[in-house]
Parts: sequence; C-alpha cells; structure tokens
Amino acid sequence: MESSRIRSAMLFDFYGELLTEKQREYFDLHYNEDYSLTEIAEMSGISRQGVWDIIKRAEAALTEIEDKTRLIERFLERNGQIEELERELSKAGCLTDSVRDKLRRLKV
Repeated sequence: MESSRIRSAMLFDFYGELLTEKQREYFDLHYNEDYSLTEIAEMSGISRQGVWDIIKRAEAALTEIEDKTRLIERFLERNGQIEELERELSKAGCLTDSVRDKLRRLKV
C-alpha cells in the first residue's frame, strides 16, 4: 500500500499540473494530505463514490502520461546511477565534499 502511495505522489509531482483543478484538488487531498474519501466528499458536497471516481480517473490519466513519457522511470534510473557513482567514488577514496555536493544537486 505504501509503495502505491509513493508512486501516486510521484505521478502527482511530475504531472499534476496536467489534471483538471478538481482532479488536482481531490488527488492532493487524498494522497498528499491523507484525507479520507468520506472527508473529501463531505467538504465537496458530493458522494464518496464521486470522489473515488474523480481520483481514479486522475490516477489513470497520470499513469497514461507516465507510460508514454517514462519521465519518472528515467528520473529514478538516473538517481540510482548517481548513487552508485557516489558509492564507487567513496570506496575509491575520491569522494570530496565538493563532488558529493555536485552529485546531490544532480539528483534533485
């Protein structure tokens, strides 16, 4: 369940601006602010099922965008390579503070 929330949060961080305002609001409340579907429904004046449908459509749209662009996949792969490089440089005794800072800035 937690990895699903992390994936949803990453999808939102990368592509959330492509959602409608309502999709963005409900998705953010549910996944980032940890509101329940019932709480969002009460705040919005719609049914719990209506909130669920909006969030699921938003998630499907974000997943479709990621499937086409693979930006998150490439981001995670690149960060993994940077971490591997940092470990190798550390083992070799070549990891200065300056190099470490530059590698960390690359991961952002």
